[in-house]
Amino acid sequence: MSKPSPDAYEQGRGMDAHNAVMRDIRAERSETYDPTQPTRVWIDEDNTPDGVVNSLTIILNTGGCRWARAGGCTMCGYVAESVEGGSVSHEALMNQIEVCLDHEREEADAPAELIKIYTSGSFLDEREVPAETRRAIAETFVDRDRIVVESLPDFVSREKIGDFADHGIATDVAVGLETATDRVRHDCVNKYFDFADFEDACAEAAAADAEFDAAVGIKAYLLMKPPFLAEPEAAADMVDSIRRCADVDGCHTVSMNPTNVQRYTMVDELFFEGGYRPPWLWSVAHVLEATADVDAIVVSDPVGHGSDRGAHNCGECDDRVQTAIKDFDKRQDPSVFDQVSCDCEATWEHVMAAETSYNMPLAR
Repeated sequence: MSKPSPDAYEQGRGMDAHNAVMRDIRAERSETYDPTQPTRVWIDEDNTPDGVVNSLTIILNTGGCRWARAGGCTMCGYVAESVEGGSVSHEALMNQIEVCLDHEREEADAPAELIKIYTSGSFLDEREVPAETRRAIAETFVDRDRIVVESLPDFVSREKIGDFADHGIATDVAVGLETATDRVRHDCVNKYFDFADFEDACAEAAAADAEFDAAVGIKAYLLMKPPFLAEPEAAADMVDSIRRCADVDGCHTVSMNPTNVQRYTMVDELFFEGGYRPPWLWSVAHVLEATADVDAIVVSDPVGHGSDRGAHNCGECDDRVQTAIKDFDKRQDPSVFDQVSCDCEATWEHVMAAETSYNMPLAR
């Protein structure tokens, strides 16, 4: 695993301080989870390099993210849903896959072309998902067109990707980059690696793409409005980050994820004290519109839209703006945002003009 620089990890400061706070917050967790059952599974549609296809999304219940056990990211509560003890057996993980396939057989008219597999950490980290399980999952989905797995950049290698691509499955690795700005990733998100590590992961994917017959690429996950950034700062950082990711060879999709307030996180603590507001849906639309010309698929799926803990506007227009965002995801046409308007847009414009890190949030 990559190491933060010594000055970023100075005892009691920087990441060391963030991690100490995060460990205390996560110690409040009391829930337990069944290692034979997935965390979640659902059927949806996704925009891929091959067009819009049906998808089966699987969130495996694992022993949790390695970085989160040190403290972890300021906004991520997914580790709180992981199995205690740090590991889940191969047999239990494969049982989770069978549960998800049963769900698909019951709810879908036909098998999904796209399989998306996430964990509370990194699918390619063999402490979390053993190599035996990774290979068995590849064989399970050999009849599907494309698979997406999520991983921190440290664990991305052409050999691991090859377990899927060698079967002829188009393979994408989703990397939680969060931002292309190292300072923001380190100090606001508390993530240890640099943009250069993301570029290295893209290079591994490009090498696998050249080696195997199946297409291989990277899907960058970005975080819209991490803590400690004002609304205009967050929007500007997203526009820059999307453009920088799209310029990296091997990265074909950028998914912008607006921060939602999850339990057992630093963001939750800030939110409770009135020091954090999730991004405006207008900001999400603004970023998508401003980056519609990049040479990559750019999408967003605001979780919990319209709620206090998710990306939201005034409450009256949230569903309409969310519909426009979903429409953009499929068609990549920024004109969809011309079809929605609301009086609260004037409030958002004032926030974008006047909010700073010293007076946020200006509006709830």
